[in-house]
Amino acid sequence: MPAKIPANAEHEKWMRRALELARRGEALTSPNPMVGAVLVRNGRVVGEGFHTYDGLRHAEIVALDAAGAAAKGSTLYINLEPCCHTGRTGPCTRALIAAKVARVVAAMPDPNPLVAGQGFRELRRAGIEVISGVLEDEAQRLNEAFATWVTARCPFVTLKSAMTLDGQLVLPPEPASRGKKKIRWITSEASRAEVQRMRHASDALLTGIGTILADDPLLTDRTGLPRRRPLLRVILDSRLRLSPRSQLARSAKGDVLVFTCESASSKRARALQSAGIEIVQCNPAKTAGNRRRGVKPRSQQPDLNQVLAELARRDILSVLLEAGATLNDAALAAGVVDKLRLFYAPVYAGKASATEPSVPIPAAVNTVSGIRIERFGPDFAIEAYLQRP
Repeated sequence: MPAKIPANAEHEKWMRRALELARRGEALTSPNPMVGAVLVRNGRVVGEGFHTYDGLRHAEIVALDAAGAAAKGSTLYINLEPCCHTGRTGPCTRALIAAKVARVVAAMPDPNPLVAGQGFRELRRAGIEVISGVLEDEAQRLNEAFATWVTARCPFVTLKSAMTLDGQLVLPPEPASRGKKKIRWITSEASRAEVQRMRHASDALLTGIGTILADDPLLTDRTGLPRRRPLLRVILDSRLRLSPRSQLARSAKGDVLVFTCESASSKRARALQSAGIEIVQCNPAKTAGNRRRGVKPRSQQPDLNQVLAELARRDILSVLLEAGATLNDAALAAGVVDKLRLFYAPVYAGKASATEPSVPIPAAVNTVSGIRIERFGPDFAIEAYLQRP
C-alpha cells in the first residue's frame, strides 16, 4: 500500500489543483479575482470549478453544483476566502453552510474590504473548520492586481522591458531593401511568447507616443486565447501626434484610449475619434503628485496618476507598461510601478546604440522584494516587486 500522505502535503496537493483551476479564468474574470475550488471527500474529488465573470457563478457554487449530495462532509480547497456578502451573486458562505461542508482550506483571505476575514468567521461560527495560508504566496501573486485595485482603487502596474546585457533597449537597425530599416529583436522567440502571455493576462497595455512614432506597432494580444474584454491599448500623447493612418488607428475598435494634454476637440482629435479612438484630455504631469508615494513626476507627459485613476474607474485592474526609456523613467520616478519584469538577452550592444541617460530614480524605488529569475530560451528574465499589494 502507498504511504499515507501527511496532512500538510495533502492540503498542498489539492490547493495546487485549485490554483490550476483558478488560472483557467485568466482574462475571463476581471474585474473579479481568479478563483478555483475543489471539493474532496475521502481522498476523492467530488466537485470542482472555477469562476468566470460572464459565467456569474463563483467557483464554490460551481463545485457544489457538481458535487450535489456528496458535498456533505467534504473539504473545500479554494485559493481565496469565500465571500459573505451579496453582490452579483449571493454569499458563498451560506451555500457552503447549507451543503454541510465539513472543512474549508483556503490559500489567503479576501482583500476586498466587504469580506476581509468575515467569510472565515461566518464559516467558523457555523461549525466549519477553517484553515488558511496554504500556498499563500502563489495565491497572492495570482490575484495581486485584484488586491491592488480593490484596496487602493488603482491598477497594478508591471513594467516590462527587453534589454541587452549592457542595458540597451534597442539595437542598431539592419540595412534592408528599398531604403527601409529592418527592426532587430533583442530577445528570443521564447521571451516574446512570454510577453504575449503577459499581454493576455493584462487588462491594458500602456505606452508612449515615442514608441508609436518609432515602430508603428499594433500592441495586440496575439496569443489567440479567449478573453472577456479586448486588451485596452493606452497611449500617452501629450501633443496628440498620433497619426490617423497609424496601425493603431486603422485597427481601433473602441479598444484604443489616448491621453493628451491638448484639446480633445481639436481637428486631429476629431480625426482620431472618427477612426474609433477615444481621446481623454488630462493635466500635464507637473500639476499633480503621486498619491501612493508622495513623489512628484518629472516630465511634461500626461499625469500618470490621473491616467491610472481613470483606468481604475473603468475597472482596469492590471496595466502592462511597454515603453521606452522616457516613459519608463517617468513611471519609476512617479512611484506608480508595482512590479518589474526585465528580459535580458545574451547580446552586447555597445556604445553605438546607447540610449539617452535615464532619469535618476528616487531612492525609495531602489528597494525591491520577491526577486525571481526565469529562463526563456537563451534569455533570462528578472522579476522584482517595488511595492506589494
